Amino acid sequence: MSSSFQTFKKLVESPLKFGMFLFTKLPSAFFSGVRVISLEEEYCEVSIPYKWFSQNPFRSTYFACLGMAAELSTGALAMAHLYKKNPAVSMLVVKSESEFFKKAIAKTIFRCEDGNTIKQTINEAIATKEAKTVTAKCIGKNLNGDIVAVFSFTWSFKAK
Repeated sequence: MSSSFQTFKKLVESPLKFGMFLFTKLPSAFFSGVRVISLEEEYCEVSIPYKWFSQNPFRSTYFACLGMAAELSTGALAMAHLYKKNPAVSMLVVKSESEFFKKAIAKTIFRCEDGNTIKQTINEAIATKEAKTVTAKCIGKNLNGDIVAVFSFTWSFKAK
């Protein structure tokens, strides 16, 4: 694990520092209760609770809140692999897809296991000085282990 990844991981694991990041940069994620549970080079887990602020009129978690948590599970991996990267690399979601299988009526945990692929794509973007894309998949499960939703986000990376 690189030292810059470890530094980013420490920032994410700090409730105060990461909470301030969410509050200032992603306030809807902050108020919805999106939280990073685990961040490693290969995977990231992010949770979204079922509570008043994240619910819809049908007594389940609003799909946009599920999407925020899902995107963060892929985006945190990208951000961690980009942290203090030289040259700097820009990142942007260029496509998203989702499928819903079960009503989200409790905490949902999204897990993305595409960290190594994201890291490789970033390195290719730096080496070629061209934009490169990668599609990262994350699976959201309830506390019983049932699949609630599957999201895929296509990220574009380009060295500045």
